[in-house]
Amino acid sequence: MGSSDAAVDAWEALFRAQVSIMRDLRDDFSATGMSINEYDVLFNIVREPDHRVRLRDLNRSVLITQSSVSRLIDRLAERGLVEKSNDPDDARGTIAGVTRRGRAEFARVAKVHMRNIRARVGDVLDTDELAQLQAICTKLLVASPACEMQEGDPTDEPAPSLVARVDERDLAPEQDDPA
Repeated sequence: MGSSDAAVDAWEALFRAQVSIMRDLRDDFSATGMSINEYDVLFNIVREPDHRVRLRDLNRSVLITQSSVSRLIDRLAERGLVEKSNDPDDARGTIAGVTRRGRAEFARVAKVHMRNIRARVGDVLDTDELAQLQAICTKLLVASPACEMQEGDPTDEPAPSLVARVDERDLAPEQDDPA
């Protein structure tokens, strides 16, 4: 088998594994009170250092359409999980920022999501295989023309992992936060 056939076979295996696992994970979300799309939007806001993102930038990071992102942000704002504000650099732009309540809700669901990922991936692959999988996926991501690394990132690696962004501090709302 030539390398092009091996590439197609590898892609098919990766794609089918991802689809199967994502279906299971999507089903797991029904018990959390948050949809996988809501989680994805919060995930992409929380990954930003100040927990705020321009909607036009958010649209590049999520797997749903621009109009769906806008409607979803509106629903999250109605639930008090995000706040919308005008973009000071673009009069037509909007910035979405996650609230303390939104961070707490994200952290609650993320802990369930991480447990489910560990059960479906971590219990199947050993430590070396997990490291290989992460290295291979990161290499594919960085090589993709659609991948936009954070400016000034000297390592050309994606943003910190989910585990690095969720800790007990996210679960404790501060006293001055009415949300």
